Amino acid sequence: QVQLVESGGGLVQTGGSLRLSCAASGRSFRNYAMGWFRQAPGKEREFVAAINWSGGSTNYADSVKGRFTISRDNTKNTVYLQMNSLKPEDTAVYYCNTDTSPFRTPFGFATRVNDYWGQGTQVTVSS
Repeated sequence: QVQLVESGGGLVQTGGSLRLSCAASGRSFRNYAMGWFRQAPGKEREFVAAINWSGGSTNYADSVKGRFTISRDNTKNTVYLQMNSLKPEDTAVYYCNTDTSPFRTPFGFATRVNDYWGQGTQVTVSS
């Protein structure tokens, strides 16, 4: 059974930083793109960032480009999201997910994710 466990969220002031982690278990995802999404209250879940299987290619939503960095450690089956220069509009529950097929690019990732989701981790940015 695949499990995705997000962690690292919290309360931070505008301009602060957080590092999120997503540990995948149940099988290896080292050959699969992985990525992050977020959902703010009253809004649809939106794509944030994705990374290909090797870590050599990344893709970001325009709203986080230049502030967030996605990375992965395939030995730990874990993907990370370093979030800097946080803004109140980054407040949301953050989720990770994986691609449905191996060895694909991080572009178009949002249309290819699996239907299993973790519990997410809350990020709150105060103004």
